[in-house]
Amino acid sequence: MSMSIRNQLPGTVTSVTPGEAMATVKVRLTGGQDLTAAITAEAVTDLGLAAGSGVRALVKSTEVALATGPVPGLSIRNQLPGTVREVAEGAAMASVKVAVAGGELTAAVTRDAVEDLGLRSGSPVVALIKATEVSLATG
Repeated sequence: MSMSIRNQLPGTVTSVTPGEAMATVKVRLTGGQDLTAAITAEAVTDLGLAAGSGVRALVKSTEVALATGPVPGLSIRNQLPGTVREVAEGAAMASVKVAVAGGELTAAVTRDAVEDLGLRSGSPVVALIKATEVSLATG
């Protein structure tokens, strides 16, 4: 199956914390980082997720924010350090490719953000992703 979601990071489920309607799923990415996904309890059952399950974490590029360093005091669970590989600027928006351990993420951000943060190839960044914006796929 082909998808328009650019960000697909492989990993292994390390834990599932079930709730009445939602569950949090901790995933150890191939690069060694930990990622949290908040998905429905029904999806956990449908996908057969348990510790040890192989998954791909899927995140739309519009749901990836960038910072120039770690940001303490946020509710955003996922903060992945990386390095800018490429910046493609348009009139209003930019696509920023970020190399992270074990893969690559693409962030769609405003051109103003690129300028304000001084993003260019080689810049260190932290990709910020809310747990509710992470989908999981198996198979």
